[in-house]
Amino acid sequence: MLAPDEPHPALVRQGRGGSPFVLVADHAGNAIPRSLGDLGLSEADRTRHIAWDIGIAWVADALAERLGAPLVRQRYSRLVIDCNRDPARADAIVEFSDGTPIPGNTGLAQAARAERIAEIHAPYHAAIGGVLDAARSPIVVALHSFTPEMDRFARPWHAGVLHDRGDRRFSDAVLAELRAKLDEPVGDNEPYAMSGIDFTVPHHCYDAGRPYAEIEIRQDLIAQPAGQARWAELLAQVLLAALGRA
Repeated sequence: MLAPDEPHPALVRQGRGGSPFVLVADHAGNAIPRSLGDLGLSEADRTRHIAWDIGIAWVADALAERLGAPLVRQRYSRLVIDCNRDPARADAIVEFSDGTPIPGNTGLAQAARAERIAEIHAPYHAAIGGVLDAARSPIVVALHSFTPEMDRFARPWHAGVLHDRGDRRFSDAVLAELRAKLDEPVGDNEPYAMSGIDFTVPHHCYDAGRPYAEIEIRQDLIAQPAGQARWAELLAQVLLAALGRA
């Protein structure tokens, strides 16, 4: 599916050494392999929130720079395959997203699904696994952004911290620090709950006993460079302060 000159799914940014964090961003890119064309979507749809987590790539890069932490972020659109879903789930490759049909995903043959798993999903997670294996007792920080409105509901949260099983002490500390630093609402498993849906944190953290935090930021707050810089600085402060609480 990927041509020889198309990039690897995972953009891996090496840390400077000594950081306790490994950052991941599953929905940072919106590229589509040339062999899939445009998935039948307009340019506007390919840049909407259905295709990627708007703003998070730049926040992740700036945060990695501030912390000296390694970062693994996905280059390809979640509409090609969602790397934060178990690849066996039907919704790993959606036919509709927020009411928009995805023609290039409709009636996909099993062989085509397997190709996307093998060339996008599996290499991305192998890259995360490699970075984690090379790190010393890493804390995984998964970065996402969410649309300000869904199903005609205006979401009040400026950020949210998601968690489920495993070692939740760091997640709880991050939630407490964000709420201490922000006057605006911070969601606890809002606007999404991790349970039974997410893949990256459960896959890389639960059985391994790794501490983690999954952080969501509202997209209108990080759509522009000033907001991206503000949130990168805020998260750097929050993550370092949370180390003392966990």
